[in-house]
Amino acid sequence: MTTREDLRELAKQSLLSHFADLCQGAVIVDAQANVVWMNDRYPERLAIADPAAAIGRPIEEVIPNSLMRQVVESGRPIMLDIMDFGEQSFVVTRLPLRDDNGAVIGGVGFMLYDDPRHLAPVVSRYQRLRTDLAEAERKLVEARRTKYTFSSFVGTGRACSEVKQAARRAARTASSVLILGETGTGKELLAQAIHAASPRADGRFVAVNIAAVPENLLEAEFFGVAAGAFTGADKRGREGKFKLADGGTLFLDEIGDMSLALQAKLLRALQEREFEAVGSNRLVSVDVRIIAATSRNLEKMVADGQFRADLYYRLNVITLNTPPLRGRLEDLPLLAEYLVDHICRQQGIPVHGISPAGIERLRRHNWPGNVRELSNVLERALLMSDGDTLEAAGLDQVMPPPSAAPLPTGGMSSIAEAVAQAEREAIITALRTSLGIKAQAARLLGISRAALYEKIAVLGVDASAA
Repeated sequence: MTTREDLRELAKQSLLSHFADLCQGAVIVDAQANVVWMNDRYPERLAIADPAAAIGRPIEEVIPNSLMRQVVESGRPIMLDIMDFGEQSFVVTRLPLRDDNGAVIGGVGFMLYDDPRHLAPVVSRYQRLRTDLAEAERKLVEARRTKYTFSSFVGTGRACSEVKQAARRAARTASSVLILGETGTGKELLAQAIHAASPRADGRFVAVNIAAVPENLLEAEFFGVAAGAFTGADKRGREGKFKLADGGTLFLDEIGDMSLALQAKLLRALQEREFEAVGSNRLVSVDVRIIAATSRNLEKMVADGQFRADLYYRLNVITLNTPPLRGRLEDLPLLAEYLVDHICRQQGIPVHGISPAGIERLRRHNWPGNVRELSNVLERALLMSDGDTLEAAGLDQVMPPPSAAPLPTGGMSSIAEAVAQAEREAIITALRTSLGIKAQAARLLGISRAALYEKIAVLGVDASAA
């Protein structure tokens, strides 16, 4: 009766014999890479006059360019290769032979084709796959690369020059940076410029807007999720922003909106430079530089117990204050011209200019939404303009009436009061225009809805009466 082992051995021998018959040639070597067998076709293809004389000789003496010795010594196959023999080339495959215990006892080589052109479709597809992979990797790197440098932070006035100089010094260090400033003053632009000028410029710049991510998802957003951590989780797991930013920079926008519970976990990750993914008990080490930004008063939040003091001091190693647009009106002409040119090119419309009267009209606005609001106003005006130059009349169509409130006297505190009063009037006008819909009012002002709520509370605006 034939046993299972006998059937397996017969099948192996039959398969080897059948494959050898199909191929252009076949050779077997022992564990010392000496030839022990060749089928009839191999000597013919290689023009070996006396095949019997090849038995027992090292494979290299029979086939000079053979790699069979490498196969039996390493135990690894060479699945597809082109072997040169004289002026001919052959497509070959080489496999190790093992005993029942897994030990390598020899190797077998097959000549698949005697013309490498048979491989053209395989090689062509392989090259396409390599090209597609290289393009995907290039796009991924491009997506993670910063779009802005210090030249993008437009302005030559004193306030702008000072913050750019301080930011350039910060770029040379590895310390954490805290960028403070109102909404729309270019905090993320400055963060990208710092990364682009730092030794980490070749690493990734990864940004997280904390205010835009639901609180219950922030931990997973930061630290990732282990495979199968909970029902519905990705079976392969998901990397968080800390891991993605490894070797680069992690920008935490609106850091003041983070809950106290998550602040504690963030602090540990910053101190220990390691974290655990959600649903995992394995520590992951990372090398990440942190740049944080907020439009809120973190010192007051610390005093009120709304922000951890230890996290504040961890983030606040280098502090940069982005000036509001109303505090650097000397940059307004240059900034307006830059934005007009950028918007025209982005929208695919003829490049416009802006008249001196148009610049003066812009100066008379308080700009509670800062540069973001300026960009919004200019884009709307450009899309409604029929001429080659933006005039004051065209800007009046998309801007609230200028405040006619007289400036009070009395020094710095009076200036601050005048600014606050102008912001109140701008917010009230926007609320009335939008019929009290705060999301629409925020868009009119060029600020986020969160920033609008904050200003309403700080300035004491009666939203119901607006």
